[in-house]
Amino acid sequence: MRLLPVALLLAACSGAPEAARVRLATTTSTDNSGLLRWLLPPFEERTGIEVQVVAVGTGQALALGESGDADLLLVHAREREEAFMAAGHGRERRDVMWNDYVLLGPPGDPAQVRGLADAAEAFAKIASSGSLFVSRGDDSGTHIAERALWKRVGGVPGGREWYREAGQGMGPCLMMADEMRAYLLADRGTYLSFRARLDLDVLVEGDLMLRNPYGVILVDPARHRNVKAAPARMLMDYLTSPEGQRRIAEFRVGGEVLFHPVLGGS
Repeated sequence: MRLLPVALLLAACSGAPEAARVRLATTTSTDNSGLLRWLLPPFEERTGIEVQVVAVGTGQALALGESGDADLLLVHAREREEAFMAAGHGRERRDVMWNDYVLLGPPGDPAQVRGLADAAEAFAKIASSGSLFVSRGDDSGTHIAERALWKRVGGVPGGREWYREAGQGMGPCLMMADEMRAYLLADRGTYLSFRARLDLDVLVEGDLMLRNPYGVILVDPARHRNVKAAPARMLMDYLTSPEGQRRIAEFRVGGEVLFHPVLGGS
């Protein structure tokens, strides 16, 4: 597995044989959590196909698919994924796995949200108390989920002094929230990977609004002749196969499950 910045993605693929590499645009959560470093090497060793990973927000990953600068997408924003397919950018989409979001905050919990069952109620209490909140602010799947929760309690509080838009990936936002003693919506997997470095508690979890499903999408080669459909489909088949699903289920950080496969998962 080779991780590439977006600017180098297209250039790195020029002149390569059809089956030599797949450009996988995915999210910072799958990268920061360590899942891809566990999941992809068996596929690469068996097939000889190099997977070039570009880890960005879901919005950016979908944009790479729309422009033909990725062969396969692994993302988590179901409405956006369905719109991508409806617009004809994708040849096929499949469910892969899910994890969940958690609301993190400082142990002192100034907004008094610890243990609430309703995530939207927790967001309302953060707003009414004016407690610091760090937002991804990057059109990622996590940012989309966060905006949906704010919408339920009156809208995104843009421009408020206590609401800080970072425009960063999950890892940097976790470190920022820790330094600022702020609240943050995070995917559980990346949080568990960073937990030893943080003084943030899981304050709200378990709400169905916090469920976070992931899908894999094959970019339509009929729209973009450079899309390597055959090896991309091989990777798609692997991710949704019993072997790939088993490896997703076996992935642990500190003994804890981070992602749940859709085959035989709950």
